[in-house]
Amino acid sequence: MKRFERILRGGLYRSRNGVVLGVCRGIAEYFDFSVFWTRTIVLIVLFFSGFWPIIALYFIAALLMKPEPVIPIESDDQQEFYNSYMYSRKGAIDRLKRRYENLERRIQRMEHTVTAKDFDWDRKLNT
Repeated sequence: MKRFERILRGGLYRSRNGVVLGVCRGIAEYFDFSVFWTRTIVLIVLFFSGFWPIIALYFIAALLMKPEPVIPIESDDQQEFYNSYMYSRKGAIDRLKRRYENLERRIQRMEHTVTAKDFDWDRKLNT
């Protein structure tokens, strides 16, 4: 059940608590497997297949895997924002700026309505 929830949330991440780039820990957490055995398997394959292929694959995996979010993702909106931030930080920042600019415009319209002379007269006439 835990693995199924991780797949729905976005899946495979590099762990922030890993020894070397967090690839083995990320894979172990994704498949709900022991970190010790994951590292042991990687080391065995490393010694029997030669150093360069496994080291190259390890670093390619580290480049392709997104780092684990600092704050756990709880909703689809948070997952969407995290993915957009990881793939395009400028796009995510622009999206946040637009959202807050829209909120600021709405607040300014409300302030303008409340501080307008017509609002004061309407309030006095209605009471």
